[in-house]
Amino acid sequence: MKKTDKNKLEEFIRVDHAGERGAIKIYEGQLLALNTIKKNDSLRKKIQEMKIHEIEHADFFEKEIKKRNIEPTKLLPLWDLLGMGLGFGSAILGDKAAMLCTASVEEVIDKHYQNQINQIEDDEKFLKNKIIKFREDELHHKDIAYKNGATKKGIYSILDKIIKTGSKIAINISEKI
Repeated sequence: MKKTDKNKLEEFIRVDHAGERGAIKIYEGQLLALNTIKKNDSLRKKIQEMKIHEIEHADFFEKEIKKRNIEPTKLLPLWDLLGMGLGFGSAILGDKAAMLCTASVEEVIDKHYQNQINQIEDDEKFLKNKIIKFREDELHHKDIAYKNGATKKGIYSILDKIIKTGSKIAINISEKI
């Protein structure tokens, strides 16, 4: 039976832990804006529901980090701060920007998780199945975002590129550090 490379597995779990925690921070930033400045109960409710999935994902990877004795990324405090800022800022810009933030991040995560799924062998079937399930959750979040106003038209195309570039950079750094 083919075994999944141990170093790759550690990178996958480290970056997924950081990413799911980052998603929670983005939603927390959005909720802060929606509870204090923007006051949009409908959008707030949708974001709270998506945040519940992210907490489930983060909890799983937190347990994997501990169980496998993997060092989390040293940049968690920075990612927390940037996630809160991205979430708060996107919500302040409006509903379309807040939902685009979700859509843009989830489009990067879709490819990221699919790449991991393709590399994980049968010796890590439980982990692989969890990532498959989490990817499905993230795709559902993307669909919710587009149904609720996410757009890449006009100025939003620039925001999409900024968010995607930042997400890819965070992924590449968190795999290694």
